[in-house]
Amino acid sequence: MSFTENDIKQIKAKGLTVDDVKKQINIFEAGIPFTNIANAATLNDGIMALNEISIKKYVTLFEAEKNNISLLKFVPASGAATRMFKFLFQFVNEYKPNEQSLNSYINKNGLKDLSLFMVGLEKFPFYKQVLELLKSKGIAFETLPTHEKIWQFAKAMLDKNQLNFGNQPKGLLPFHEYKNNHISTAFEEHLYEAALYASSDGLAKLHFTISQVYEDKFSKEFKRIQDHVEENTNVKFDISFSYQQQSTDTVAVTLDHKPFRKADGSILFRPSGHGALLKNLNALDADIIFVKNIDNVVVKKYKDEVAKYKIVLAGILLELQNKTFEFLKQLDRNDASDSSLKTIEDFLTEELSVKISTEYIKYSDRYKKKYLKEKLNRPIRICGMVKNEGEPGGGPFWVKDQNSNQSLQIVESAQINLKDKKQKAILENATHFNPVDLVCGVKNYKGEKFDLENYVDHSAAFISSKTQMGKDLKALELPGLWNGSMAHWNTIFVEVPIITFNPVKTVNDLLKAPHQIKE
Repeated sequence: MSFTENDIKQIKAKGLTVDDVKKQINIFEAGIPFTNIANAATLNDGIMALNEISIKKYVTLFEAEKNNISLLKFVPASGAATRMFKFLFQFVNEYKPNEQSLNSYINKNGLKDLSLFMVGLEKFPFYKQVLELLKSKGIAFETLPTHEKIWQFAKAMLDKNQLNFGNQPKGLLPFHEYKNNHISTAFEEHLYEAALYASSDGLAKLHFTISQVYEDKFSKEFKRIQDHVEENTNVKFDISFSYQQQSTDTVAVTLDHKPFRKADGSILFRPSGHGALLKNLNALDADIIFVKNIDNVVVKKYKDEVAKYKIVLAGILLELQNKTFEFLKQLDRNDASDSSLKTIEDFLTEELSVKISTEYIKYSDRYKKKYLKEKLNRPIRICGMVKNEGEPGGGPFWVKDQNSNQSLQIVESAQINLKDKKQKAILENATHFNPVDLVCGVKNYKGEKFDLENYVDHSAAFISSKTQMGKDLKALELPGLWNGSMAHWNTIFVEVPIITFNPVKTVNDLLKAPHQIKE
């Protein structure tokens, strides 16, 4: 495959090499193998259960150590809110009030979401804001017939010359309304939450990955709320931002695997999904990093409960890390006896959920120690898992690699061959779901940062079908941040209650109780 001089300049400008692009095209040609799930992780078989005694133990452990370690909260927040309003965009663009009634339009298009939106209209945190805008435009909202009310309301929310919610970062949209008429964003709620579990010595550090075009908006929002939040929490905030790097973009290809070219002849590159954020995470320096999505927040009433389980996950991390580090130091000293090796083997299998190779028993003591050290000396992630209530997305599974070795992984349904009846049955019988609730240890027993790029399963990428300029294309996503990008970390799954999982995927999710109770 040959590239023009302009192609090469474009590739280099992105921080890529021609060889990088060729490797990406080879992935399209070879295809990506499905993940081979052996079993769903379940309670006491890959998922740790909690009780009141263990919860108290881990909270106590974290509280005792938190002022001696550095803490950071990492929040992926680069997405625009477009998908939150998908059914409303459809309604605004398609509905013709002179040709059909609102009910017939809803029934014809199966838009139950629109019915729910109508019923809950006054409960949305932006209700008053939209009404004030309509009033300023001379629209007498209260006197309009119902169908026109809803259309005008939705248009004011989405129109580029009005509130333009669909093209705003999700983190800066109105999420919650409190009794004092204070409207909070998801960004603000993350600060309040971080004060409860990601702060030490009166300081909370948060890092948000955002689109560069929104940095001024996020900075202005922080300045607007900073004094208010710091006064209410008695915590100072150190906020930092980073962007998805252009060097993580991937080439798009035609259906016959040639670089897809735009109208001007240049190659089309696309953002490669949240797996690209591994570079952002890798650049951060902290002993414990909490990871949570921007839209997974709750009103203040539930914050203590949510924070408690984040603290529990961090306590589990600290306990396992302390044991891991002691074993690694022991192996370094080279004074591990046979009984010591057995203790380490039991720790790996029983507490870190590592399945030791069947070949291990044949190894000499020297290679046993090398094997154990390699298994122990990895980043650790503690992942909260909630009971599966039918949400789309990933879950915890035992995964089998090409050598039949099994490990715990978070797997998306798109990675599984649904045409294989056995694989499909395992997926459908999974008991738990991934709410993206992670606590990460990214330093080794010597206090040095791991290079997280060394623990990626590059075969766990995604190929998806897209369109551009009316033409079909294939796009490549890097291994997801908590899927293939963390595949070779030591992974612990812990059952946490459903209250910890309250994402806002559509605007109607804001009508659910964890987003509605005012204080």
